[in-house]
Amino acid sequence: MSGGEIVESFVVPVHPHTVLAPEKNEGWSKLRAAYDEAADIITNSGADLLIIYSTTWPSIIGHQMISDPNPEWVMVDHDFHDLGSINYSFNIDAEFAAQWNAENHSRGLQSRCVNYRGFPIDVGSVVALTLLNPDNKIPAVIVSSNVYADRSETTVLAKACRDLVKKTGRKAVAITAMSLSNRMFTEHIDAKDDRIHSLKDDEWNRKILEFLTEGRLEDVGQLSRTIQQQIRVQKVVNFKPMWWLSAMNENRNDLTGKVLAYEAIHGAGCAVVHLNPTPSGVGDKEYDEDEVEVFSGERGVLDNIVANEEATTSSPVGNGPELWNPTNAEGSVNTDAAPKPVGAYPHARRVGDLLYLSGVGPRQPGTNAIPGGPIHDSDGKSLNYDIKAQTQAVIDNISRILEEAGSSIDNVLDVTSFLIDMDRDFKGYNEVWAETLGKVGPTRTTLAIRALPTPIAVEMKVIAKI
Repeated sequence: MSGGEIVESFVVPVHPHTVLAPEKNEGWSKLRAAYDEAADIITNSGADLLIIYSTTWPSIIGHQMISDPNPEWVMVDHDFHDLGSINYSFNIDAEFAAQWNAENHSRGLQSRCVNYRGFPIDVGSVVALTLLNPDNKIPAVIVSSNVYADRSETTVLAKACRDLVKKTGRKAVAITAMSLSNRMFTEHIDAKDDRIHSLKDDEWNRKILEFLTEGRLEDVGQLSRTIQQQIRVQKVVNFKPMWWLSAMNENRNDLTGKVLAYEAIHGAGCAVVHLNPTPSGVGDKEYDEDEVEVFSGERGVLDNIVANEEATTSSPVGNGPELWNPTNAEGSVNTDAAPKPVGAYPHARRVGDLLYLSGVGPRQPGTNAIPGGPIHDSDGKSLNYDIKAQTQAVIDNISRILEEAGSSIDNVLDVTSFLIDMDRDFKGYNEVWAETLGKVGPTRTTLAIRALPTPIAVEMKVIAKI
């Protein structure tokens, strides 16, 4: 067989509300109707294979593909268990999964097939297949999203799949199960009160959807790094599916796109988007990444990683001090979604209806990488760095801590900022402030200091209400 192709592509949301409770919110109902419309499009396309790339199935070592021909189980979402359960029984193309695995290995990727009874299918895949393929007439394959994969690895993964589709003569539908913005409410809300969590999230979501409506999928792929920094405390898998979907469509910018629905689910931005391969004539191909065909195996993910996460103190960050687990005194608020402290103190302390945050820098949780780069290397040699990226990362970390405490960035009352180079950095820091905390309106004091304990350029001390 020969001449296979990607006949349709879709972006679909992952949350179970569209399956279990669409009637509870008008927006959820619209998303469900859009899912039903997408299912009709798939049926009419004559597709004989559904390929699901799901952000809710993260993997660490390489990628994984479901190869159990008929996975059956009951899915209960760990965040929204109150909505109920989804019984599933899927028709998986185990042969295609095995062939894709072999193609991955031939291109230098690490992957494996998963085939044992009772392996839990992730919520995104369960929702997508339940609504897009309700009668199980079309066989499917599901692939995980590796949390450390860079764009090169993700592109090679897609090329291996795309070439196999052509080689085997399949008529395939490429589906990414994902949210747009993924900032969610951390406490119960009534269904009727659901909305996009923040105005910035909504702005970026609409920009993404504007591009996709014009079929500019590759442009979204290239913008994804910037978008991720802007609309979400950094969630490493959030926009990898755009890289994958773009590569599945030969990195084109001239698809025919249509947004079938865009609504909020518990604060997250959720959309059903249809991308048809018919050229729209709107955009030209402007792919400016490396045209990689084989993955070399080097992700660079070990840079600045703390060697012993479980110890009370850990390895130094560059030439900075050792890291500590945050203390847990009465009223403390701590989260694994924020970087470890450099001393014996909590991320925040709750007193009455106020939150007092310890100084927050741009280091990333888990890796301690510094967005925008450190200010000097381990020998003390000065390095060029991006103060805007560092400032945005600080604000993202603050948001994480506040959300852990049941508050949000919108509740910040007072900020004291510390800059190690006022002359160089104030302008860039101030621009990011204006687009983020400046819109909230807290009082602010900005101080010039000689140094900070880690090789960072900015830190903020925050007081917020709960």
